[in-house]
Amino acid sequence: MTLEIVQIPVLNDNYVYLAREPASGAVGVVDPAVHEPVLAELQRRGWNLTHILNTHHHPDHVGGNLKLKEATGCQIVGPKADAGRIPGIDVALADGERWKLGEEEAVIFDVPGHTSGHIAFWFEQSAALFCGDTLFALGCGRLFEGTPAQMWQSLSKLLKLPDHTRVYCAHEYTESNARFAVTVEPGNEALQKRYAAIRAARAKGQPTVPSLLGEEKATNPFLRPMSGNLRETLGLTDADDVAVFAETRRRKDTFRG
Repeated sequence: MTLEIVQIPVLNDNYVYLAREPASGAVGVVDPAVHEPVLAELQRRGWNLTHILNTHHHPDHVGGNLKLKEATGCQIVGPKADAGRIPGIDVALADGERWKLGEEEAVIFDVPGHTSGHIAFWFEQSAALFCGDTLFALGCGRLFEGTPAQMWQSLSKLLKLPDHTRVYCAHEYTESNARFAVTVEPGNEALQKRYAAIRAARAKGQPTVPSLLGEEKATNPFLRPMSGNLRETLGLTDADDVAVFAETRRRKDTFRG
């Protein structure tokens, strides 16, 4: 049996996820920015919250921690490398560790770059990756506390996961990410097709998340520093992958399209 995953849109563009493991009835909430919509959805479904899964310390990912813990008695799980900034943390996890939500096991990846202590949860059986702000649909997180080399190393870990993995990122940034992506890899036909599909989905108010990791590998410029078309556009045909990634990120930071 695989996780039952419910997407809850909150704030302007955040996604919070409920994940229920059916064999045990355990329920986790991933990166609860706020508590009220989470409690309302739990009540509507008749689910009891057992865990909070935090990827990193930013307020729009941990803002609901303490109120949810107070209301439900749930256990808070988060990054060992940043435990001091995770409100109410009970279990601190590091790279390569395994952790279970009920009967389903997650592999933990340290993925710093956006923040110094950021983790991702990969539930292999459910083909589900909860990656916070490290990897977005057609994007990656800004480097607030890390370096391009760190972030590329982090993304390289996720690149090794199977193509059928569903990427449950924490924000609906895909359309703006796509507008940038086509400027740096204009010769990517798969990207052009995806951009058209994204525009159509957003025009109807539909989410573009989760995406498939295989789709990200084919179209997300931050996973593609090896692309000849990207390198040509950036004028970095002979540079190493970190330099290409760094220039892509720099351009995205100043993009106003």
